[in-house]
Amino acid sequence: MKPFLFIMILLLSMLSACSETKNHETEEVIEASSIPYAVSVTLNDKNNHKIGTATLTEKPDGVQISINADGLSFGKHGFHIHEFGKCEPPNFTSAGGHMNPEGKEHGTLNPKGSHAGDLPNLIVNKDGSVKQDIFIQNVTLKAGKHSLIKSEGASLIIHSNEDDLKSSPSGNAGERIACGIISKK
Repeated sequence: MKPFLFIMILLLSMLSACSETKNHETEEVIEASSIPYAVSVTLNDKNNHKIGTATLTEKPDGVQISINADGLSFGKHGFHIHEFGKCEPPNFTSAGGHMNPEGKEHGTLNPKGSHAGDLPNLIVNKDGSVKQDIFIQNVTLKAGKHSLIKSEGASLIIHSNEDDLKSSPSGNAGERIACGIISKK
């Protein structure tokens, strides 16, 4: 009887240890899957010279864009996500219009809602540099209707002037002066 009891206690101890190991492994998987997905975008001017980068990072409820660029004029500049991943200089019209999967009107101040590609203005320093973080909720880097990573691509465009955040189609933001293709490399 004692050997049987000893074997039962030993088996229960082993099962308990295995159970704890599985929980530990599960916790590690959850932590690894919570690492944000990010893509880096090279921004080029109309002469195809690199002026900076933008890093897009998937967050639980949207995408954060961290932009770091130089060589721009002082002041505010319109900044948008465009519908195609094409940046053909000098005017970047190959990028198409603003990303707009819901068919909304232009402008973050539009009471009816805005394009998914409408972003706040970039604020460029007197030395021509900009370092700015922008968070947007209506896009993702994951697969789906609002994804920035899609077969036809998407792009980031910097405009020459400030976006008034309400006029169609692009807020009187002026010409397209820089472009970067958003893609999974």
